[in-house]
This record gives sequence, C-alpha cells and structure tokens, in this order.
Amino acid sequence: MDKTLFITGASSGIGAATARAAVSASWRVGLFARSKDKLDALAKSLGSKATALPGDATDLDSQHSAMKTFANETGGIDAAFANAGMGLSAAGTDAGDPGEWEQMIRLNILGVLWTVKAAMPYLKERKGHLLLTGSAAGRRHISGSVYGASKWFVHGYGGNLSEEMKSFGGRCTVVAPGMVDTPFFDTPKPDKLQPEDVADAVMHALNADPRCAVNEIFLMPTQ
Repeated sequence: MDKTLFITGASSGIGAATARAAVSASWRVGLFARSKDKLDALAKSLGSKATALPGDATDLDSQHSAMKTFANETGGIDAAFANAGMGLSAAGTDAGDPGEWEQMIRLNILGVLWTVKAAMPYLKERKGHLLLTGSAAGRRHISGSVYGASKWFVHGYGGNLSEEMKSFGGRCTVVAPGMVDTPFFDTPKPDKLQPEDVADAVMHALNADPRCAVNEIFLMPTQ
C-alpha cells in the first residue's frame, strides 16, 4: 500500500515541489491550500496519486475536514507537512503593521498548530511523521523580526513534538531553509535555494530508517 502525505501550502513553491517529489517516490499526496484552481491543476499533473483538498490553514475545522476526506480515500495518513506560511511587507517592529502581524501569526503559528492537532490521531495509528517548515530566520536573531519570531516558535514547538511523539513511535522534523526562490518573494532569486532542494530534504527525513529521528534539517544557499 502506498504511503500517504498531507501537505499544507501545497499549491506552489515548496509545497508543490514536495508533492511532485513524493509522488515520484510512490507516495499518495493530499494537496491542501486556498487556491482551488492551482490545486486542481497540480493534482491533474500528478495523476491518480494526488487529491486536491481546497481549504484554509487558519481554520481548524477546514483542516479536520480535509484530512478526514483524504484518510477516507486512502485508508489513513502516514505523514503531514505543515508548510503553509507567509512573510511581512514591512521588516522590524517599529515599521511593522500590527494587522499584518495578526494575519501572519494566524497562519505561521496557529496554522501549524491546527495541522498538528488534526493530523495527530491519524499519525498515532501509523507511527507517523510530522514535518514543519521552519526557517534560517528561526535559528538566529534578526533586528526586530516578528516573522523570525514566528519561526522560532516553529523550531521550539517541533522539538517539543519530537519528545511527545516518542510515546507512540512517531517522529517530527523541522526543515529550515535559508532564502528559497519561491512566490514568497516579489522578485526571482535564481541564485538561492530552489523549492526542489527543500523537497529533497523532506523526502530524506521521511525515508530515514524508523530507528532514526531526523529532528532538523538546515539548508542554506551557497551564494
């Protein structure tokens, strides 16, 4: 039976690249994001191993519903990748927009919590795997960075999840890239990491022997 991976933020960038890598490795993927048109196009390109599951990562009920649909279709969920996230238009605290902070916290923090909460019952059944998209910004101090602080949460929470999931033989991995050339940025960054680099790291963690917990993978561009 094919293993199954639920991915948030799956319509583009790291999420879409991970979906392609997983399908190439014979996983079935549940594609979760708000953009139904992009999800449908991606699912069509991936074929029968992909299921489009439109929804809002900041809504716990939406994630519960999507995972239930995916699990009913496939028989269960082996792994969930809490990848959805956003940055900010203004850097630092003094110049920051509190309304934008609130949006970001709902996605970068609560969205991760909702993915974990919705996935945990399925993962317990299969000694499953959680993956979280962290960031180089969550591993160092950046002047006034509220975005970076949201990723510090991801790194800290990922470590706590690793400890919690030991109770049932599960694993948690934080994948922490530096700058990645994705639609996250307004201009292309061709000399930086590519989404496929992060997808490769996700698959490395998923493919590790069950005796090996890959707690964090830290990726940086050479340039």
